[in-house]
Amino acid sequence: MAEVTRARVDAWTWAVRLFPTRSAAGAACRAGHVRVNGERAKPATMVVPGDEVHVRGGERERLVVVQRTVVKRVGAAVAVGCYLDRSPAPVPKEHRAVAGERDRGTGRPTKRDRRLIEKLRGR
Repeated sequence: MAEVTRARVDAWTWAVRLFPTRSAAGAACRAGHVRVNGERAKPATMVVPGDEVHVRGGERERLVVVQRTVVKRVGAAVAVGCYLDRSPAPVPKEHRAVAGERDRGTGRPTKRDRRLIEKLRGR
């Protein structure tokens, strides 16, 4: 495990397994889905221990505090020790709204169906 004092945010988020690939981590940074200490982060933004990294996207948002900086990908057990997870708990499946579920063979929603769906969602 290569431990350093500072690391690029795209390399660090990939190394601690917040993203499956380094290119995905860089793309998320360029798209504005990664923030460091509340500021939008470019892929080359440096992180140090104590920094707060907020990652949006995927199934849930992640809010982590950097404990150790690594630039090489590490195992899952080691990766958990590199950050302190302060993410909100995921919403249970029972409380998630079912969206887009229609009976088979009914075709596309009509304009009336769309209006009823929007009314149900509160729009």
